[in-house]
Amino acid sequence: MTTFATLGVDGDLVAALEARGITSPFAIQALTIADALAGRDVCGKAKTGSGKTLAFGLPILQKVETAEPRKPRALVLVPTRELATQVAEELAPLGTPREVRVLAVYGGANLETQTKALDKGAEIVVATPGRMIDLLDRKAVGLSDIETVVIDEADRMADMGFMPQVEWILRHTTRRHQTLLFSATLDGATQGLIDRYQHDPVRHEVASREVTVEEMTHRFLLVHEMDKVKVAAAISRSASRTMIFSRTKRGADRLVKQLGVEGVKAAAIHGDLRQQMRERALADFIAGKLPVLVATDVAARGIHVDDVEIVIHYDPPEDHKGYLHRSGRTARAGESGLVVTLVLWDQELEVRRLQKRIGVEQPIVQIFSNDARLADLAAWDPAAETVAS
Repeated sequence: MTTFATLGVDGDLVAALEARGITSPFAIQALTIADALAGRDVCGKAKTGSGKTLAFGLPILQKVETAEPRKPRALVLVPTRELATQVAEELAPLGTPREVRVLAVYGGANLETQTKALDKGAEIVVATPGRMIDLLDRKAVGLSDIETVVIDEADRMADMGFMPQVEWILRHTTRRHQTLLFSATLDGATQGLIDRYQHDPVRHEVASREVTVEEMTHRFLLVHEMDKVKVAAAISRSASRTMIFSRTKRGADRLVKQLGVEGVKAAAIHGDLRQQMRERALADFIAGKLPVLVATDVAARGIHVDDVEIVIHYDPPEDHKGYLHRSGRTARAGESGLVVTLVLWDQELEVRRLQKRIGVEQPIVQIFSNDARLADLAAWDPAAETVAS
């Protein structure tokens, strides 16, 4: 049986993991940790939520040397503020006994505060690409002592248009260093990174058990604009965790207020909110204190929460990829999930095209907010209903 100890992880780190209830490695950890500890460049294919943070974090924590002020030893590049915070929060407690300091830097937070933290020194810096470039331009941080670079969720970096910034940072990391890259897909722009910035990488792939369309329960509801908020509220009352997707930041804020009027506690996550507010909303949602999280597509990319029971497309996504990405927030960890799309009369044609792209043949059923079926949408068969015209 593979254990963290047999992979070469030091005893104090193994004990720290056990104290947190982590006793056996996930598949991506079992595959990559030994090679990363040996100094190899590693290319790991694994989806979000597969344990990648410890896969790269444990080797860094074990090997990293003390950093001078403004000169970190390891740099972890991530696509979103939320992910930067999550990675830092997972690694920092493990680093404390070894006096390894972990610092997250990202846009939306105070630049001066982050600069002062870098002045004190941090062995591991977890950064979004844009903020890292800001700090480099201000000479608040230098890359001359970097021994390990991690590119986490490289495919999302590409999706969000961050590849130019990532490559700029990698080109300015001139010292010979180890590069660890993790991504759900290893093609296109991600393969370009591998070819240009990794040296003889060892490749590991976790058989990706992607959440499939078939594993989700889909419902498409034709609603009236004046009744739409009440329908969303009625659906969300049937679950302890619901994510609702809005196309715009303003729409997300408006929906939170409207849900509040309906007695549904909700908070929004989008790029115009202060980072502290985003972090509080996400923490409350994870802890079960907040039943509904309203998110825009970009903000949601950094959110990895199990036990989301329902995803509501309050505004239909722009394409089938958006539908699958949003919907994948439910049906995580092998659980089935309910995905509901609310459709206005003038969106019906667009949604029918979407259904064809995702391979779901299902009627769009007209429904009102006082319909008892909203309390358990998974329990009735829309195919038995009259197709909305």
